[in-house]
Amino acid sequence: MSRSGSLEQADRAWWKEAVVYQIYPRSFNDSDGDGVGDIPGIVEKVDYLDRLGVDVIWLCPVYDSPNHDNGYDIRDYRSIAEAFGTMADWEVLLEELHARDMRLIMDLVVNHTSSEHEWFRRSRRREGKYEEYYHWHEGRPAAEADYETTDGPAGEVAPNNWDSIFGGPAWSYDEGRGQWYLHIFDEHQPDLNWRNPAVREDVKREIEWWLEKGIDGFRMDAIDLLSKAEGLPDGDPDDALVGSEHYSHGPRLHEYLRELYDDTLSNYDVMIVGEMGMASVEETAASLGEDGDGLDMVFQFDHMNVDADENGPWGRAEPGEWKLTEFKEIVTRKQRRLDWDALFLSNHDVPRLVSRFGDERYREESATLIATFLLTMRGTPYVYQGDEIGMTNADFRSREEIDDPQTLGTIDDLLEAGAIDSYEEVREFVNYRSRDHARTPMQWDGSPGAGFTDGEPWLKVNENRSRINVEAALANEDSIWHYYRRLIELRDAEDVLVYGEYELLCPDDEQLFAYTRTLEDEQVLVVLNWSAEPATFEPATLDAAGFEVLIGNYGESPADPIDAELRPYEAVVYRLE
Repeated sequence: MSRSGSLEQADRAWWKEAVVYQIYPRSFNDSDGDGVGDIPGIVEKVDYLDRLGVDVIWLCPVYDSPNHDNGYDIRDYRSIAEAFGTMADWEVLLEELHARDMRLIMDLVVNHTSSEHEWFRRSRRREGKYEEYYHWHEGRPAAEADYETTDGPAGEVAPNNWDSIFGGPAWSYDEGRGQWYLHIFDEHQPDLNWRNPAVREDVKREIEWWLEKGIDGFRMDAIDLLSKAEGLPDGDPDDALVGSEHYSHGPRLHEYLRELYDDTLSNYDVMIVGEMGMASVEETAASLGEDGDGLDMVFQFDHMNVDADENGPWGRAEPGEWKLTEFKEIVTRKQRRLDWDALFLSNHDVPRLVSRFGDERYREESATLIATFLLTMRGTPYVYQGDEIGMTNADFRSREEIDDPQTLGTIDDLLEAGAIDSYEEVREFVNYRSRDHARTPMQWDGSPGAGFTDGEPWLKVNENRSRINVEAALANEDSIWHYYRRLIELRDAEDVLVYGEYELLCPDDEQLFAYTRTLEDEQVLVVLNWSAEPATFEPATLDAAGFEVLIGNYGESPADPIDAELRPYEAVVYRLE
Protein backbone atom coordinates (compact mmCIF):
# COMPACT_ATOMS: atom_id res chain seq x y z
CA MET A 1 0.00 0.00 0.00
CA SER A 2 1.07 3.57 -0.61
CA ARG A 3 0.58 5.77 2.42
CA SER A 4 0.90 9.49 3.06
CA GLY A 5 1.50 11.63 6.15
CA SER A 6 3.84 11.37 9.13
CA LEU A 7 2.03 8.82 11.28
CA GLU A 8 4.39 6.94 13.60
CA GLN A 9 5.23 3.50 12.24
CA ALA A 10 4.46 1.93 15.61
CA ASP A 11 0.82 3.02 15.29
CA ARG A 12 0.35 1.30 11.95
CA ALA A 13 -0.93 -2.21 11.31
CA TRP A 14 -1.54 -3.90 7.97
CA TRP A 15 -5.01 -5.04 9.05
CA LYS A 16 -5.99 -1.46 9.89
CA GLU A 17 -5.00 -0.25 6.41
CA ALA A 18 -6.74 -3.14 4.64
CA VAL A 19 -10.11 -3.41 2.93
CA VAL A 20 -11.61 -6.88 3.42
CA TYR A 21 -13.76 -8.67 0.82
CA GLN A 22 -15.92 -11.49 2.15
CA ILE A 23 -16.56 -14.51 -0.05
CA TYR A 24 -19.38 -16.98 0.55
CA PRO A 25 -17.89 -19.80 -1.54
CA ARG A 26 -21.12 -21.69 -2.23
CA SER A 27 -22.51 -18.63 -4.04
CA PHE A 28 -19.46 -16.91 -5.53
CA ASN A 29 -18.43 -18.75 -8.73
CA ASP A 30 -19.08 -22.32 -9.90
CA SER A 31 -16.25 -23.67 -12.06
CA ASP A 32 -17.62 -27.15 -12.81
CA GLY A 33 -21.33 -26.60 -13.51
CA ASP A 34 -22.72 -28.49 -10.51
CA GLY A 35 -24.58 -25.41 -9.26
CA VAL A 36 -22.34 -24.91 -6.22
CA GLY A 37 -19.55 -22.32 -6.05
CA ASP A 38 -16.08 -23.71 -5.43
CA ILE A 39 -12.45 -22.82 -4.77
CA PRO A 40 -11.31 -23.10 -8.42
CA GLY A 41 -14.12 -20.66 -9.17
CA ILE A 42 -12.63 -18.20 -6.69
CA VAL A 43 -9.20 -18.64 -8.29
CA GLU A 44 -10.76 -17.66 -11.62
CA LYS A 45 -11.84 -14.35 -10.07
CA VAL A 46 -8.65 -13.39 -8.22
CA ASP A 47 -7.76 -10.84 -10.91
CA TYR A 48 -11.24 -9.36 -10.53
CA LEU A 49 -10.68 -8.93 -6.80
CA ASP A 50 -7.24 -7.45 -7.40
CA ARG A 51 -8.71 -4.98 -9.89
CA LEU A 52 -11.30 -3.87 -7.33
CA GLY A 53 -8.41 -3.07 -4.98
CA VAL A 54 -9.27 -5.11 -1.89
CA ASP A 55 -6.43 -6.34 0.33
CA VAL A 56 -7.81 -9.27 2.35
CA ILE A 57 -10.16 -12.08 1.41
CA TRP A 58 -12.30 -13.52 4.20
CA LEU A 59 -13.30 -17.01 3.12
CA CYS A 60 -16.41 -18.48 4.72
CA PRO A 61 -16.05 -22.17 5.68
CA VAL A 62 -14.79 -24.56 3.03
CA TYR A 63 -14.03 -27.35 5.50
CA ASP A 64 -15.51 -30.84 5.13
CA SER A 65 -19.13 -30.58 6.32
CA PRO A 66 -22.52 -32.28 5.95
CA ASN A 67 -23.88 -28.76 5.33
CA HIS A 68 -26.75 -28.58 7.77
CA ASP A 69 -25.70 -24.93 8.21
CA ASN A 70 -23.84 -24.35 4.94
CA GLY A 71 -20.41 -25.24 6.25
CA TYR A 72 -20.63 -23.80 9.74
CA ASP A 73 -21.06 -27.40 10.94
CA ILE A 74 -17.52 -28.70 10.50
CA ARG A 75 -16.90 -32.43 10.21
CA ASP A 76 -13.13 -32.22 9.70
CA TYR A 77 -11.11 -29.05 10.26
CA ARG A 78 -8.22 -30.29 8.12
CA SER A 79 -10.14 -31.32 5.00
CA ILE A 80 -11.82 -29.37 2.21
CA ALA A 81 -15.45 -30.19 1.37
CA GLU A 82 -15.63 -32.15 -1.88
CA ALA A 83 -18.15 -29.69 -3.33
CA PHE A 84 -15.57 -26.90 -2.97
CA GLY A 85 -12.58 -28.80 -4.38
CA THR A 86 -9.41 -30.15 -2.79
CA MET A 87 -6.69 -28.99 -0.45
CA ALA A 88 -4.50 -28.57 -3.53
CA ASP A 89 -7.12 -26.16 -4.95
CA TRP A 90 -7.06 -24.22 -1.68
CA GLU A 91 -3.26 -24.03 -1.80
CA VAL A 92 -3.45 -22.60 -5.33
CA LEU A 93 -5.88 -19.94 -4.09
CA LEU A 94 -3.55 -18.94 -1.25
CA GLU A 95 -0.61 -18.78 -3.65
CA GLU A 96 -2.52 -16.68 -6.20
CA LEU A 97 -3.66 -14.21 -3.53
CA HIS A 98 -0.21 -13.87 -1.98
CA ALA A 99 1.32 -13.37 -5.43
CA ARG A 100 -0.86 -10.26 -5.76
CA ASP A 101 -0.03 -8.98 -2.28
CA MET A 102 -3.47 -10.00 -1.02
CA ARG A 103 -4.08 -11.93 2.18
CA LEU A 104 -6.46 -14.70 3.23
CA ILE A 105 -8.32 -15.15 6.49
CA MET A 106 -10.42 -18.22 7.27
CA ASP A 107 -13.56 -18.69 9.30
CA LEU A 108 -12.79 -20.34 12.64
CA VAL A 109 -15.83 -22.19 14.00
CA VAL A 110 -15.00 -23.61 17.42
CA ASN A 111 -18.08 -22.97 19.56
CA HIS A 112 -19.48 -26.12 17.99
CA THR A 113 -18.70 -28.86 15.49
CA SER A 114 -20.81 -31.05 13.26
CA SER A 115 -22.53 -33.97 14.96
CA GLU A 116 -20.57 -36.05 12.43
CA HIS A 117 -17.19 -34.84 13.69
CA GLU A 118 -14.97 -37.59 15.07
CA TRP A 119 -14.91 -35.87 18.46
CA PHE A 120 -18.70 -36.03 18.77
CA ARG A 121 -18.94 -39.60 17.54
CA ARG A 122 -16.41 -40.64 20.19
CA SER A 123 -18.09 -38.54 22.83
CA ARG A 124 -21.43 -40.18 22.07
CA ARG A 125 -19.72 -43.54 22.70
CA ARG A 126 -18.08 -42.21 25.91
CA GLU A 127 -14.61 -43.00 24.53
CA GLY A 128 -11.73 -41.95 26.78
CA LYS A 129 -10.92 -38.25 26.86
CA TYR A 130 -13.76 -37.46 24.43
CA GLU A 131 -16.52 -38.39 26.92
CA GLU A 132 -16.86 -34.80 28.17
CA TYR A 133 -15.99 -32.94 24.94
CA TYR A 134 -19.58 -31.70 24.65
CA HIS A 135 -22.33 -30.62 27.04
CA TRP A 136 -24.07 -33.89 27.98
CA HIS A 137 -26.74 -33.81 30.71
CA GLU A 138 -29.56 -35.83 32.17
CA GLY A 139 -33.06 -34.60 31.43
CA ARG A 140 -35.49 -33.05 33.90
CA PRO A 141 -38.74 -34.72 35.02
CA ALA A 142 -41.50 -33.16 32.95
CA ALA A 143 -43.63 -32.71 36.07
CA GLU A 144 -40.99 -30.35 37.52
CA ALA A 145 -40.62 -28.15 34.42
CA ASP A 146 -42.73 -25.29 33.10
CA TYR A 147 -41.62 -25.91 29.49
CA GLU A 148 -42.01 -28.74 26.99
CA THR A 149 -39.71 -30.54 24.55
CA THR A 150 -40.88 -32.86 21.83
CA ASP A 151 -38.18 -35.55 21.87
CA GLY A 152 -36.65 -37.56 24.69
CA PRO A 153 -37.94 -40.33 26.97
CA ALA A 154 -41.52 -40.26 28.21
CA GLY A 155 -41.97 -38.06 31.26
CA GLU A 156 -38.67 -36.25 30.65
CA VAL A 157 -37.80 -32.87 29.16
CA ALA A 158 -34.54 -31.10 28.30
CA PRO A 159 -32.16 -30.09 31.13
CA ASN A 160 -33.24 -26.44 30.91
CA ASN A 161 -35.49 -24.09 28.96
CA TRP A 162 -32.90 -22.54 26.64
CA ASP A 163 -33.84 -21.68 23.08
CA SER A 164 -31.74 -22.41 20.04
CA ILE A 165 -30.87 -19.41 17.89
CA PHE A 166 -32.26 -21.43 14.98
CA GLY A 167 -35.62 -22.04 16.64
CA GLY A 168 -36.89 -24.70 19.03
CA PRO A 169 -35.09 -25.94 22.16
CA ALA A 170 -31.30 -25.79 22.47
CA TRP A 171 -31.19 -29.47 23.48
CA SER A 172 -31.59 -32.76 21.64
CA TYR A 173 -31.79 -36.27 23.07
CA ASP A 174 -29.27 -38.83 21.87
CA GLU A 175 -30.58 -42.40 21.99
CA GLY A 176 -27.11 -43.91 21.75
CA ARG A 177 -25.71 -42.19 24.83
CA GLY A 178 -29.02 -41.85 26.63
CA GLN A 179 -28.47 -38.17 27.46
CA TRP A 180 -29.27 -34.71 26.14
CA TYR A 181 -26.67 -32.55 24.37
CA LEU A 182 -26.58 -28.77 24.00
CA HIS A 183 -26.70 -27.02 20.61
CA ILE A 184 -27.12 -23.25 20.59
CA PHE A 185 -27.56 -23.50 16.81
CA ASP A 186 -28.89 -26.42 14.74
CA GLU A 187 -29.27 -29.87 16.33
CA HIS A 188 -26.46 -31.05 14.04
CA GLN A 189 -24.11 -28.46 15.62
CA PRO A 190 -23.38 -29.65 19.18
CA ASP A 191 -21.57 -27.12 21.40
CA LEU A 192 -18.06 -27.99 22.51
CA ASN A 193 -17.43 -28.08 26.26
CA TRP A 194 -14.77 -25.43 26.67
CA ARG A 195 -14.49 -26.15 30.40
CA ASN A 196 -12.58 -29.27 29.36
CA PRO A 197 -8.84 -28.42 28.97
CA ALA A 198 -8.45 -31.22 26.41
CA VAL A 199 -10.99 -29.48 24.15
CA ARG A 200 -9.03 -26.25 24.31
CA GLU A 201 -5.76 -28.03 23.49
CA ASP A 202 -7.28 -29.78 20.49
CA VAL A 203 -8.71 -26.48 19.22
CA LYS A 204 -5.27 -24.87 19.48
CA ARG A 205 -3.79 -27.69 17.41
CA GLU A 206 -6.36 -27.11 14.66
CA ILE A 207 -5.58 -23.38 14.68
CA GLU A 208 -1.83 -23.97 14.51
CA TRP A 209 -2.26 -26.39 11.62
CA TRP A 210 -3.87 -23.69 9.48
CA LEU A 211 -1.50 -20.94 10.57
CA GLU A 212 1.45 -23.11 9.58
CA LYS A 213 -0.09 -23.43 6.12
CA GLY A 214 0.40 -19.69 5.75
CA ILE A 215 -3.02 -18.11 6.24
CA ASP A 216 -3.17 -14.53 7.48
CA GLY A 217 -5.73 -14.79 10.24
CA PHE A 218 -9.18 -15.86 11.35
CA ARG A 219 -12.68 -14.53 11.61
CA MET A 220 -13.81 -16.30 14.81
CA ASP A 221 -17.46 -17.31 14.50
CA ALA A 222 -19.85 -16.97 17.49
CA ILE A 223 -16.87 -16.53 19.79
CA ASP A 224 -18.94 -14.90 22.55
CA LEU A 225 -20.76 -18.20 23.17
CA LEU A 226 -17.81 -20.36 24.31
CA SER A 227 -18.48 -20.06 28.05
CA LYS A 228 -21.81 -21.15 29.51
CA ALA A 229 -23.05 -20.19 32.99
CA GLU A 230 -22.17 -22.60 35.77
CA GLY A 231 -24.97 -25.09 36.40
CA LEU A 232 -26.74 -24.14 33.14
CA PRO A 233 -29.66 -22.38 34.90
CA ASP A 234 -33.01 -21.70 33.26
CA GLY A 235 -33.32 -18.50 31.27
CA ASP A 236 -35.94 -15.80 31.61
CA PRO A 237 -38.97 -17.32 29.86
CA ASP A 238 -40.11 -13.88 28.72
CA ASP A 239 -36.93 -13.11 26.77
CA ALA A 240 -37.05 -13.17 22.98
CA LEU A 241 -34.23 -15.76 23.06
CA VAL A 242 -34.61 -17.74 26.26
CA GLY A 243 -31.35 -18.54 28.01
CA SER A 244 -29.15 -16.20 26.00
CA GLU A 245 -28.13 -14.35 29.15
CA HIS A 246 -26.48 -17.61 30.29
CA TYR A 247 -24.70 -18.60 27.08
CA SER A 248 -23.43 -15.28 25.76
CA HIS A 249 -20.36 -13.79 27.46
CA GLY A 250 -20.23 -16.45 30.12
CA PRO A 251 -17.99 -16.29 33.19
CA ARG A 252 -14.83 -17.80 31.63
CA LEU A 253 -14.98 -16.28 28.14
CA HIS A 254 -12.05 -13.89 28.65
CA GLU A 255 -9.98 -16.72 30.12
CA TYR A 256 -10.60 -18.92 27.08
CA LEU A 257 -9.90 -16.19 24.52
CA ARG A 258 -6.78 -15.00 26.30
CA GLU A 259 -5.46 -18.55 26.49
CA LEU A 260 -5.96 -18.96 22.72
CA TYR A 261 -4.10 -15.74 22.11
CA ASP A 262 -1.21 -16.31 24.51
CA ASP A 263 -0.61 -19.94 23.56
CA THR A 264 -1.21 -19.78 19.80
CA LEU A 265 -2.34 -16.65 17.97
CA SER A 266 0.26 -14.30 19.44
CA ASN A 267 3.01 -16.33 17.78
CA TYR A 268 1.95 -15.20 14.29
CA ASP A 269 1.47 -11.88 12.46
CA VAL A 270 -2.20 -12.43 11.81
CA MET A 271 -5.52 -10.60 11.79
CA ILE A 272 -7.86 -11.78 14.56
CA VAL A 273 -11.52 -10.84 14.15
CA GLY A 274 -14.16 -11.97 16.62
CA GLU A 275 -17.88 -12.28 15.95
CA MET A 276 -19.85 -11.46 19.11
CA GLY A 277 -23.50 -11.33 18.14
CA MET A 278 -24.84 -10.48 21.59
CA ALA A 279 -21.97 -8.39 22.98
CA SER A 280 -22.38 -4.83 24.22
CA VAL A 281 -19.96 -2.12 23.12
CA GLU A 282 -18.36 -2.29 26.58
CA GLU A 283 -17.91 -6.06 26.39
CA THR A 284 -16.43 -5.66 22.94
CA ALA A 285 -13.98 -3.01 24.11
CA ALA A 286 -12.75 -5.35 26.88
CA SER A 287 -11.84 -8.00 24.31
CA LEU A 288 -9.64 -5.82 22.10
CA GLY A 289 -5.87 -5.58 22.01
CA GLU A 290 -2.98 -6.75 24.15
CA ASP A 291 -4.71 -5.55 27.32
CA GLY A 292 -7.88 -7.47 26.47
CA ASP A 293 -8.33 -10.85 24.81
CA GLY A 294 -5.96 -10.18 21.92
CA LEU A 295 -8.67 -9.59 19.32
CA ASP A 296 -7.87 -6.93 16.72
CA MET A 297 -11.51 -6.10 16.10
CA VAL A 298 -14.98 -7.50 16.73
CA PHE A 299 -18.18 -7.71 14.73
CA GLN A 300 -20.45 -5.92 17.21
CA PHE A 301 -24.10 -5.65 16.18
CA ASP A 302 -25.74 -2.71 17.98
CA HIS A 303 -25.93 -0.71 14.76
CA MET A 304 -27.32 -3.73 12.89
CA ASN A 305 -30.21 -3.96 15.37
CA VAL A 306 -31.40 -0.41 14.71
CA ASP A 307 -34.38 -1.82 12.79
CA ALA A 308 -35.36 -4.39 15.46
CA ASP A 309 -37.47 -4.02 18.61
CA GLU A 310 -37.54 -5.69 22.03
CA ASN A 311 -39.08 -8.83 20.51
CA GLY A 312 -36.15 -9.36 18.17
CA PRO A 313 -35.70 -8.70 14.45
CA TRP A 314 -39.00 -10.41 13.57
CA GLY A 315 -40.97 -8.34 16.07
CA ARG A 316 -41.38 -5.09 14.14
CA ALA A 317 -44.73 -4.44 12.50
CA GLU A 318 -43.26 -2.62 9.51
CA PRO A 319 -39.91 -3.90 8.14
CA GLY A 320 -37.34 -1.25 7.38
CA GLU A 321 -38.26 1.32 10.01
CA TRP A 322 -35.21 2.89 11.62
CA LYS A 323 -34.04 6.34 12.65
CA LEU A 324 -30.85 7.91 11.35
CA THR A 325 -30.37 9.79 14.63
CA GLU A 326 -30.38 6.50 16.56
CA PHE A 327 -28.02 4.94 14.03
CA LYS A 328 -25.61 7.89 14.33
CA GLU A 329 -25.67 7.69 18.13
CA ILE A 330 -24.77 3.98 18.08
CA VAL A 331 -22.03 4.40 15.48
CA THR A 332 -20.56 7.38 17.34
CA ARG A 333 -20.53 5.49 20.64
CA LYS A 334 -18.61 2.67 18.96
CA GLN A 335 -16.18 5.07 17.28
CA ARG A 336 -15.40 6.69 20.64
CA ARG A 337 -15.31 3.56 22.80
CA LEU A 338 -13.56 0.94 20.62
CA ASP A 339 -9.84 1.05 19.91
CA TRP A 340 -10.61 -0.34 16.46
CA ASP A 341 -13.89 -1.30 14.78
CA ALA A 342 -15.00 -3.76 12.12
CA LEU A 343 -16.95 -1.60 9.67
CA PHE A 344 -19.82 -3.52 8.07
CA LEU A 345 -23.47 -3.30 7.11
CA SER A 346 -23.68 -6.66 5.37
CA ASN A 347 -22.37 -10.21 5.50
CA HIS A 348 -23.56 -13.77 4.90
CA ASP A 349 -25.90 -13.62 7.92
CA VAL A 350 -27.92 -10.50 7.09
CA PRO A 351 -29.98 -9.15 4.16
CA ARG A 352 -28.52 -7.06 1.36
CA LEU A 353 -27.36 -3.65 2.56
CA VAL A 354 -29.09 -1.67 -0.22
CA SER A 355 -32.46 -3.26 0.58
CA ARG A 356 -32.01 -2.77 4.31
CA PHE A 357 -30.09 0.47 4.83
CA GLY A 358 -30.48 2.03 1.40
CA ASP A 359 -33.36 2.57 -0.98
CA GLU A 360 -34.01 0.42 -4.03
CA ARG A 361 -35.70 3.41 -5.71
CA TYR A 362 -32.28 5.08 -5.50
CA ARG A 363 -30.24 1.90 -5.70
CA GLU A 364 -27.06 3.36 -7.21
CA GLU A 365 -27.12 6.51 -5.09
CA SER A 366 -27.82 4.75 -1.80
CA ALA A 367 -25.36 1.94 -2.55
CA THR A 368 -22.56 4.44 -3.17
CA LEU A 369 -23.55 6.50 -0.13
CA ILE A 370 -23.26 3.40 2.06
CA ALA A 371 -19.91 2.60 0.45
CA THR A 372 -18.72 6.12 1.29
CA PHE A 373 -19.78 5.64 4.91
CA LEU A 374 -18.04 2.28 5.29
CA LEU A 375 -14.78 3.39 3.68
CA THR A 376 -14.41 6.72 5.50
CA MET A 377 -15.05 5.64 9.09
CA ARG A 378 -12.35 4.70 11.61
CA GLY A 379 -11.90 0.94 11.44
CA THR A 380 -11.40 -1.83 8.90
CA PRO A 381 -14.06 -1.86 6.15
CA TYR A 382 -15.71 -5.10 5.00
CA VAL A 383 -17.22 -5.48 1.53
CA TYR A 384 -19.50 -8.47 1.10
CA GLN A 385 -19.62 -10.12 -2.33
CA GLY A 386 -22.15 -8.30 -4.51
CA ASP A 387 -22.10 -5.08 -2.50
CA GLU A 388 -19.79 -3.62 -5.13
CA ILE A 389 -22.53 -3.92 -7.78
CA GLY A 390 -25.46 -3.04 -5.53
CA MET A 391 -27.11 -6.48 -5.31
CA THR A 392 -30.51 -6.44 -3.62
CA ASN A 393 -32.80 -8.79 -1.73
CA ALA A 394 -34.61 -11.45 -3.75
CA ASP A 395 -38.29 -12.41 -3.63
CA PHE A 396 -38.81 -15.79 -1.97
CA ARG A 397 -42.36 -16.64 -3.02
CA SER A 398 -42.73 -19.81 -0.97
CA ARG A 399 -41.21 -21.63 1.99
CA GLU A 400 -39.80 -24.19 -0.46
CA GLU A 401 -37.49 -21.59 -2.00
CA ILE A 402 -35.78 -20.95 1.35
CA ASP A 403 -32.62 -22.75 2.47
CA ASP A 404 -31.56 -20.91 5.63
CA PRO A 405 -32.20 -23.01 8.78
CA GLN A 406 -32.60 -19.90 10.92
CA THR A 407 -35.37 -18.53 8.71
CA LEU A 408 -37.04 -21.94 8.42
CA GLY A 409 -36.85 -22.46 12.19
CA THR A 410 -38.44 -19.09 12.86
CA ILE A 411 -41.27 -19.73 10.39
CA ASP A 412 -41.93 -23.16 11.89
CA ASP A 413 -41.94 -21.76 15.44
CA LEU A 414 -44.51 -19.14 14.40
CA LEU A 415 -46.66 -21.77 12.70
CA GLU A 416 -46.47 -24.11 15.69
CA ALA A 417 -47.36 -21.32 18.10
CA GLY A 418 -50.38 -20.38 16.01
CA ALA A 419 -49.00 -16.89 15.42
CA ILE A 420 -49.39 -17.38 11.66
CA ASP A 421 -51.44 -19.74 9.52
CA SER A 422 -49.33 -19.71 6.36
CA TYR A 423 -46.03 -18.62 4.86
CA GLU A 424 -47.74 -15.80 3.01
CA GLU A 425 -48.30 -14.02 6.34
CA VAL A 426 -44.52 -13.72 6.90
CA ARG A 427 -43.41 -13.45 3.28
CA GLU A 428 -42.81 -9.71 3.67
CA PHE A 429 -40.59 -10.31 6.70
CA VAL A 430 -38.69 -13.12 4.97
CA ASN A 431 -38.11 -10.89 1.97
CA TYR A 432 -36.73 -8.23 4.29
CA ARG A 433 -34.86 -10.31 6.87
CA SER A 434 -33.78 -13.78 5.66
CA ARG A 435 -30.09 -14.67 5.52
CA ASP A 436 -30.74 -16.26 2.13
CA HIS A 437 -30.73 -12.82 0.49
CA ALA A 438 -26.97 -12.60 1.04
CA ARG A 439 -26.53 -16.13 -0.31
CA THR A 440 -28.21 -15.88 -3.70
CA PRO A 441 -25.58 -16.47 -6.39
CA MET A 442 -23.20 -13.70 -7.37
CA GLN A 443 -24.48 -11.94 -10.47
CA TRP A 444 -21.62 -11.93 -12.97
CA ASP A 445 -23.77 -11.40 -16.06
CA GLY A 446 -27.39 -11.36 -17.21
CA SER A 447 -27.63 -15.01 -18.30
CA PRO A 448 -30.11 -17.42 -16.63
CA GLY A 449 -27.38 -18.68 -14.30
CA ALA A 450 -26.08 -15.12 -13.82
CA GLY A 451 -22.64 -16.26 -14.99
CA PHE A 452 -22.37 -18.05 -11.65
CA THR A 453 -23.09 -21.50 -13.07
CA ASP A 454 -23.96 -23.37 -16.26
CA GLY A 455 -26.00 -25.81 -14.17
CA GLU A 456 -28.91 -25.57 -11.75
CA PRO A 457 -27.90 -23.16 -8.96
CA TRP A 458 -28.15 -24.46 -5.40
CA LEU A 459 -30.22 -21.38 -4.46
CA LYS A 460 -32.40 -19.27 -6.74
CA VAL A 461 -30.76 -16.48 -8.70
CA ASN A 462 -32.18 -13.01 -8.15
CA GLU A 463 -34.52 -12.12 -10.99
CA ASN A 464 -32.86 -8.70 -11.45
CA ARG A 465 -29.63 -10.29 -12.73
CA SER A 466 -30.24 -8.93 -16.25
CA ARG A 467 -29.74 -5.34 -15.08
CA ILE A 468 -27.59 -5.81 -11.95
CA ASN A 469 -24.42 -7.71 -12.78
CA VAL A 470 -20.65 -7.38 -12.88
CA GLU A 471 -20.40 -7.36 -16.68
CA ALA A 472 -22.64 -4.29 -16.93
CA ALA A 473 -20.94 -2.59 -13.98
CA LEU A 474 -17.44 -2.95 -15.38
CA ALA A 475 -18.54 -1.48 -18.70
CA ASN A 476 -19.94 1.67 -17.05
CA GLU A 477 -17.33 4.03 -15.57
CA ASP A 478 -20.08 5.65 -13.44
CA SER A 479 -21.21 2.35 -11.90
CA ILE A 480 -21.29 1.38 -8.25
CA TRP A 481 -18.35 -0.96 -8.90
CA HIS A 482 -16.08 1.81 -10.19
CA TYR A 483 -17.12 4.06 -7.31
CA TYR A 484 -16.01 1.35 -4.84
CA ARG A 485 -12.70 1.09 -6.71
CA ARG A 486 -12.13 4.84 -6.53
CA LEU A 487 -13.09 4.93 -2.83
CA ILE A 488 -10.65 2.12 -2.03
CA GLU A 489 -7.91 3.99 -3.90
CA LEU A 490 -8.72 7.15 -1.94
CA ARG A 491 -8.62 5.37 1.41
CA ASP A 492 -5.36 3.71 0.41
CA ALA A 493 -3.81 7.10 -0.31
CA GLU A 494 -5.09 9.03 2.72
CA ASP A 495 -3.90 8.17 6.23
CA VAL A 496 -6.50 10.52 7.64
CA LEU A 497 -9.27 8.20 6.41
CA VAL A 498 -7.67 5.27 8.22
CA TYR A 499 -6.19 6.69 11.41
CA GLY A 500 -7.90 10.06 11.80
CA GLU A 501 -10.02 10.89 14.84
CA TYR A 502 -13.79 10.91 14.28
CA GLU A 503 -16.12 13.77 15.25
CA LEU A 504 -19.85 13.77 14.59
CA LEU A 505 -21.55 16.89 13.22
CA CYS A 506 -25.29 17.68 13.22
CA PRO A 507 -26.23 14.83 15.63
CA ASP A 508 -29.95 15.69 15.63
CA ASP A 509 -30.37 15.94 11.87
CA GLU A 510 -32.79 13.25 10.66
CA GLN A 511 -31.40 13.27 7.10
CA LEU A 512 -27.70 14.08 7.24
CA PHE A 513 -24.88 11.97 8.64
CA ALA A 514 -21.86 14.29 8.65
CA TYR A 515 -18.51 13.91 10.38
CA THR A 516 -14.88 14.90 10.23
CA ARG A 517 -11.73 12.77 10.33
CA THR A 518 -8.66 14.54 11.72
CA LEU A 519 -5.02 13.42 11.76
CA GLU A 520 -2.46 16.00 12.88
CA ASP A 521 -2.94 18.97 10.49
CA GLU A 522 -5.08 17.04 7.98
CA GLN A 523 -8.87 17.12 8.14
CA VAL A 524 -11.52 15.54 5.95
CA LEU A 525 -15.26 16.19 5.98
CA VAL A 526 -17.81 13.54 4.99
CA VAL A 527 -21.39 14.63 4.28
CA LEU A 528 -24.05 11.99 3.62
CA ASN A 529 -27.68 12.78 2.83
CA TRP A 530 -29.06 9.46 4.04
CA SER A 531 -32.58 10.13 2.76
CA ALA A 532 -34.73 10.26 -0.37
CA GLU A 533 -35.39 14.00 0.04
CA PRO A 534 -33.08 16.97 -0.57
CA ALA A 535 -31.24 18.17 2.54
CA THR A 536 -29.22 21.26 3.44
CA PHE A 537 -25.95 21.00 5.35
CA GLU A 538 -25.91 23.66 8.07
CA PRO A 539 -23.26 22.73 10.66
CA ALA A 540 -23.20 24.67 13.92
CA THR A 541 -19.40 24.89 13.83
CA LEU A 542 -16.97 24.02 11.08
CA ASP A 543 -13.70 25.92 10.78
CA ALA A 544 -12.47 25.75 7.19
CA ALA A 545 -10.97 28.29 4.82
CA GLY A 546 -11.91 26.22 1.81
CA PHE A 547 -13.00 22.84 0.51
CA GLU A 548 -11.54 20.40 -1.99
CA VAL A 549 -13.83 17.66 -3.29
CA LEU A 550 -12.06 14.30 -2.99
CA ILE A 551 -14.93 12.14 -4.19
CA GLY A 552 -18.70 12.32 -4.63
CA ASN A 553 -21.38 9.92 -5.84
CA TYR A 554 -23.10 12.34 -8.23
CA GLY A 555 -21.53 13.63 -11.43
CA GLU A 556 -20.71 17.00 -9.88
CA SER A 557 -20.56 17.72 -6.15
CA PRO A 558 -21.16 21.09 -4.43
CA ALA A 559 -17.83 22.92 -4.31
CA ASP A 560 -18.77 24.36 -0.90
CA PRO A 561 -21.01 22.14 1.28
CA ILE A 562 -22.12 24.91 3.68
CA ASP A 563 -25.79 25.68 3.05
CA ALA A 564 -25.65 23.54 -0.12
CA GLU A 565 -28.68 21.46 -1.01
CA LEU A 566 -27.69 17.81 -1.25
CA ARG A 567 -29.65 15.53 -3.57
CA PRO A 568 -31.24 12.21 -2.46
CA TYR A 569 -28.55 9.90 -1.07
CA GLU A 570 -25.79 12.26 -2.13
CA ALA A 571 -22.40 11.59 -0.55
CA VAL A 572 -19.38 13.90 -0.75
CA VAL A 573 -15.92 13.74 0.84
CA TYR A 574 -14.00 17.03 1.18
CA ARG A 575 -10.50 17.94 2.24
CA LEU A 576 -10.68 20.99 4.52
CA GLU A 577 -8.19 23.78 3.87
